[in-house]
Amino acid sequence: MTTPQIPPLAPRAALRWNVVRRVVSDLNPTTILELGCGQGAMGTRLAGMGTYLAAEPDDQSFETAQARITPLGGTVIHGDHNKVPEGTTYDVVCAFEVLEHIADDAAALAGWMPLVKPGGHLVLSVPSEPDRFGPWDELVGHYRRYDAASLTARLTDAGGVDVQMIHYGWPLGYLLDSVRDRLAGGKTAEGDTAEERTSGSGRILQPSGAAAGTLIKAAVAPWIGLQRLRPGKGPGLVAVAQRPTA
Repeated sequence: MTTPQIPPLAPRAALRWNVVRRVVSDLNPTTILELGCGQGAMGTRLAGMGTYLAAEPDDQSFETAQARITPLGGTVIHGDHNKVPEGTTYDVVCAFEVLEHIADDAAALAGWMPLVKPGGHLVLSVPSEPDRFGPWDELVGHYRRYDAASLTARLTDAGGVDVQMIHYGWPLGYLLDSVRDRLAGGKTAEGDTAEERTSGSGRILQPSGAAAGTLIKAAVAPWIGLQRLRPGKGPGLVAVAQRPTA
């Protein structure tokens, strides 16, 4: 029987996964829901940490994610959080690099929090440092970047408690941002609106193949150790918020 292949992570995602893996492992969930799973690179890793369900609205990304995650025992549905089975809740609900693509982020969080089991957690990642909003953000359909205070306020307004913020990506993430901004200057967006650009964002600069994965993993490894030295600084932000038990 062929062992399912785990797809490689792009460098920025590899830095993010190091934080997310530790956060989710500490939460020790039985059930996991990922919203906006893209092509499933993170989902293939989360699928081994609990009973896993994902939702992805983009047609092409959904097909790729389904092909990758189903052999690992997870499930992928085509759509957004409104397609999640009614009445179900999950120990951990995740959304990585999703919230910044949504015009009304407050409404999105208000829709996501009820999917968290009481006492469970919402785990998000977003680009941070609003003053770094640049050509890449425009290309991929971002409405904003966040700082810790603004995201904490959003999560609190949505009903979250015990909010935690962890920056990641120092110092390599700053270089990666600069490179992506330069590349974005020479690319044409896939659509005129942020929604159209968002649809194709998960497919841009995604690595493929075992060789690429091995190279990226080796190149990023030293920087993972460095980013742990500065959990309060970096161009990426992982947030954890608990849904109250009552």
